[in-house]
Amino acid sequence: MRLRPVLALIVPALLVVTACTTTVAGIPTNGDTVVTTDPDGQGGVDPSFVKNTDGGSIDRLAATVITDVKQYWEDTFPSAFDERWEDLEGGYYSVDTADDDAKAPPCTRRASDVEGNAFYCPTEDVIAWDRAALLPVLKERFGEAAVMFVLAHEMGHAVQRRTGLSLAEQRSNPEKYPTILIEAQADCYAGAFVRWVADGEAEHLKISKDRLDTAMEALVMFRDPVGTEQSDQDAHGDAFDRVSAFQDGYDKGVDLCKDMSIDNRTFTQRGFLSYEDQERGGNLPFESLLTTITPELESFYRTTVTGLGKEWTSPSVKTSDEAPECTREDQGPIAFCPEGREIDVATGDELPELHTEIGDFATGTILASRFSMAALDSLGKPLDGEEAQRALLCLTGAYTGTLITPKDGFALSPGDLDEAIQVLLRYDYPGRDSAGDAVPTGFDRVSLFRTGALQGVSACKL
Repeated sequence: MRLRPVLALIVPALLVVTACTTTVAGIPTNGDTVVTTDPDGQGGVDPSFVKNTDGGSIDRLAATVITDVKQYWEDTFPSAFDERWEDLEGGYYSVDTADDDAKAPPCTRRASDVEGNAFYCPTEDVIAWDRAALLPVLKERFGEAAVMFVLAHEMGHAVQRRTGLSLAEQRSNPEKYPTILIEAQADCYAGAFVRWVADGEAEHLKISKDRLDTAMEALVMFRDPVGTEQSDQDAHGDAFDRVSAFQDGYDKGVDLCKDMSIDNRTFTQRGFLSYEDQERGGNLPFESLLTTITPELESFYRTTVTGLGKEWTSPSVKTSDEAPECTREDQGPIAFCPEGREIDVATGDELPELHTEIGDFATGTILASRFSMAALDSLGKPLDGEEAQRALLCLTGAYTGTLITPKDGFALSPGDLDEAIQVLLRYDYPGRDSAGDAVPTGFDRVSLFRTGALQGVSACKL
């Protein structure tokens, strides 16, 4: 499914750190800052409390994030855990991995061990980051909010230590505390903090909901490589798992995060790669995907519509090199037209390029959303407006949810859910109604899709 490495954990001998590192690729941002205050006129908070800092703009951004995330936990921790928040005993470290002579932070042997990385080390109670090859790249590719996400996640691990989740306990009871759960909880805590910022409670930071989409791409980049099993001791989760945990924290707060357990958390990551998946990189060719998935879509939506007491008439699926012509409104490269119940698929440049860039289930997600519109039509529901837009995404998620557990016929390959998340974040096509309008933010598109995927058709309120 993936053509580039996206996650490799640094685990130095003798010491274990909770680390997140990646070869970062993304979409250039408009450079919007998340910093609202500038006490000394140099951009953000004075980073002098950060050990080994160079005092530059990247460390000032990091120091600003750390200052506000500390304040968040000072305010939140007592009510959530009935204890006072204690700052990190070992402090905060900035590392210049471009300097061969740079001093190594605690829990590492050399500065280069931190390259491309940010981590929390429980044995020394420190957070460290690479100011040369991680934070500036995150800022450039995803905006300053991505730096906020990453450092808030690492502080989430410090929260876990303060709530009694020790490294020894994790090691002695890995079935109860698998790494994938530990990472999901840290993502959840990060989401709760970001919501506090979005609500205007932070002194030095700001973020609007429409700025979350690009920053959430960073979570996608920090997903596990395809083929990682949930039981892997280094598993952090696929993009669906990580975005889900972040959104749950953002929407429902710390109380949900602190109660997360292996018994109440659903993880979708699948590590098994069949021989066929390996041969084709987990992706069906564009033409094969269309012919393979269409009967599965037909079966699911027929069952859904008839189960709700209505009659289903199969839409015809037509392909053309040109943009969809059965409607005047721009639904994107795949369109449903109620007159004649036709789904037009444009096989020109855009859709195959998207298929190649993201993966086969990006195409599958858009096609499923047009079948969702056909289902709304059969049910006599509106095809435009907010109600339709939300139902389209939820139904598309409900269809996808049926493919999570392998079965005969078409099934998700490892990484397919990640492709759905990426196309929902980057494009509004899966949520476009018959008028060409859509739920405006990727954050909300993913949230509605997740509702359907995890809770099924009944959650779509048809």
